[in-house]
Amino acid sequence: MLKTRFTTAFDVSAPIMQGGMQWIGNAELAAAVSNAGGLGTITALTFPTPAALAEQVKICRDLTDKPFAVNLTTLPSIDPPPYEEYQAVIVDLGVPVVETSGSNPAVFVQSYHDAGVKVVHKATSVRHALKAERAGADAVAMIGFEAAGHPGELDVPLFVLLAAAARRISVPLLAAGGIANGAGLAAALALGAEGVLMATRFMATAEAPIHQRVKEELVARDELQTDLVFRQLRNTARVSKNSVSQEVVSILDAGGEFADVRELVAGRRGRTVYETGDLEAGIWWAGLSQALIDDIPTCAALVERMVREAEETITTVLAPETT
Repeated sequence: MLKTRFTTAFDVSAPIMQGGMQWIGNAELAAAVSNAGGLGTITALTFPTPAALAEQVKICRDLTDKPFAVNLTTLPSIDPPPYEEYQAVIVDLGVPVVETSGSNPAVFVQSYHDAGVKVVHKATSVRHALKAERAGADAVAMIGFEAAGHPGELDVPLFVLLAAAARRISVPLLAAGGIANGAGLAAALALGAEGVLMATRFMATAEAPIHQRVKEELVARDELQTDLVFRQLRNTARVSKNSVSQEVVSILDAGGEFADVRELVAGRRGRTVYETGDLEAGIWWAGLSQALIDDIPTCAALVERMVREAEETITTVLAPETT
């Protein structure tokens, strides 16, 4: 398998990390990715209480003896979840890695390091990546504009963002946004990354805890079937295009405010999509990489195939035989 500074530092055999995914990143999926050689991730705020997260960590430990991560995104909120209690679970249970985003990483990196927890911080700009490095992040995931979720407000695509970051960042970089196959992994490595972070691609796997209809829709869709919502609110999010996302865009384009779309974008509605397969029940996340998804493999088959394809690409394209 491909060996990089990321695989060495995080004790994994494949330079592939599963990103955090609300309502999706549970213990079973994280363990499947880790057992496949990547770094699986449990999404903390999917679970309603810190105690529920603790139970997920314990389940993951029963399912794998490999390293795994917990994603904990901290954002300003009128009624924030008990972030410190979720952080305490990560520290007290000795989770090997935490994936962070949102708040200034300087606020929490030292406390994680004191407990022996490595930190992967997600950034959507070189400026924020440098800030994360100065704060002590062990790796930085560069999130290109192609990504699902919140790709920032600068609209910089991954190839430019990653190459620009590689010039200035010394810690290992992960590339995220628009990657779903071995060619993408090879391209990311060529541009200075030492691994990739994928979320949308792991939605279309056998172990992902979402309805089969959602997985099949990801296989069927192309790069034109996402929407950017909340652009007008300077909180851009890339989601799968459906009647709900189109209504949200229309309301905000007409001068609406968040209160006017609050019910449309409620998290419980997105969860209904994943649970029932009703693709119009609410907002659900997907990145442009959906255009590159052709099947619904196991996590083991996906990771093995991506690494093999990347190695073949590097051998035949990036380092062709000389005559």
